[in-house]
Amino acid sequence: MANWPYGPFIILVTIQVFYVDLVPKTTTFDPIICESLPKFNTEIRQQIANISADIQKIIDYVVNGPDSGLTYKELALFVDQFGSRFTGTANLESAIDYMVDRLKRDKHDKVYTENVTVPVWIRGKEWAQMVSPRNKPLNILSLGYSVGTNGSVLTGDVIVVKTFDELKSRSEEVRGKFVVYNYDFKSYGESVKYRGQGASQAAQYGAIGALIRSVTPFSINSPHTGMQSYANNVRKIPAVSITVEDAELFGRLAASGINITVSISMEARMDGEAVSRNTVSEITGSSKLDEVVLVSGHLDSWDVGQGAMDDGGGAFISWRALSVIKKLGLKPKRTVRSVLWTGEEMGLIGAQQYAQQHINELSKMSIAMESDIGTFTPTGITYSGQNTTAQCIVNELLKLLKPINASQLRIGSEGSDIDYLMDKGVPGSSLDNRNDRYFYFHHSAGDTMTVENRRDLDLCTAVWAATAYGLAAIDDQLPR
Repeated sequence: MANWPYGPFIILVTIQVFYVDLVPKTTTFDPIICESLPKFNTEIRQQIANISADIQKIIDYVVNGPDSGLTYKELALFVDQFGSRFTGTANLESAIDYMVDRLKRDKHDKVYTENVTVPVWIRGKEWAQMVSPRNKPLNILSLGYSVGTNGSVLTGDVIVVKTFDELKSRSEEVRGKFVVYNYDFKSYGESVKYRGQGASQAAQYGAIGALIRSVTPFSINSPHTGMQSYANNVRKIPAVSITVEDAELFGRLAASGINITVSISMEARMDGEAVSRNTVSEITGSSKLDEVVLVSGHLDSWDVGQGAMDDGGGAFISWRALSVIKKLGLKPKRTVRSVLWTGEEMGLIGAQQYAQQHINELSKMSIAMESDIGTFTPTGITYSGQNTTAQCIVNELLKLLKPINASQLRIGSEGSDIDYLMDKGVPGSSLDNRNDRYFYFHHSAGDTMTVENRRDLDLCTAVWAATAYGLAAIDDQLPR
């Protein structure tokens, strides 16, 4: 977002959001490396063994005990009441107020918010139609930060391309037309560049708008929105997501030599800035209260669907982890902190400002955990740190989750929101889960409670609470 009017941070966001696959490249941890670590094999293994009963209490309490089904119930109550929670809206702020009250009622030791300056982008009314070779309404969603059509209906012919290379090779055909990107979906990380850069790439050759195939492997005529970025010194043109079905329709018509004409009307526009908030709560550590284990998810969502999967589930297992620890009367040595980020969907804004505001505390942050790739059946967690002893500690702790089949450790980089903390040296971790259907619903009207499963949410909550508690309860902070 190099042309961003509200601050320079968006250049970093462009790289992270548009080129990082949310199914990260990781390797399965090999525990054989732990055998050559004397301190780990004596002191640390014993420390973890000493909290095994506490971990089992957490599992039993959440999965089969009094809290069984509660994460689902709490999430459903929240998203059914508030629906989508878009950055810069009064509805998101009302949802944050609700969460502050809810966390206080669960008696977290500290509950507070931290202000975050966010951009306000308004979608407004929008419609599109193919008018030639026949009349056909098009399901569209404007992409974040897109300009609109300035109160007019924009009509033009269409050129269909599969790649940026093809666009360049046919650049002389582009002027005065809409560019349709009907790329071959391979993975989210590989395909999202068309959503992110498609408008600016087309505009440099004189296109009047960009119609971009939704970034998903599966569609039932459902457009998927998301952020896009305008490059410097390139005219801003309207950018919309279209359905997989319509992209392929355009592709077939163009391949048959049939001329295609489209009309679009969009009210999308920027409307200055607003103040939002990261929502923070803590269980204060018993002896190392200045050291922190952070768990997190983002509370904002796109303005379609309910934001139940992205990222209601991740946010709710994070604050619920603290509630479970508190209800069971467990006393971790370190402070366990839950952060419900704001402004994630519009560029990881809350997370970046948090990292800036807390820069002097990050050496005391043992780990930053984030759940933002679904809360389906958990298999374990991932861990970004390269210190061998730390990897062995996390792996040993995960062995205690074998009763719920969530003991797998994978080593690799994680993010999105915690990328800013990891950039400053904080080890990062993500919930690992069977999320092969995640991008079916991602950024679409289909992101509703129907995607969520009661037992899966219990299992994810147990993994999150047990892992956070375990890393806060052992004697030493994870080595870096």
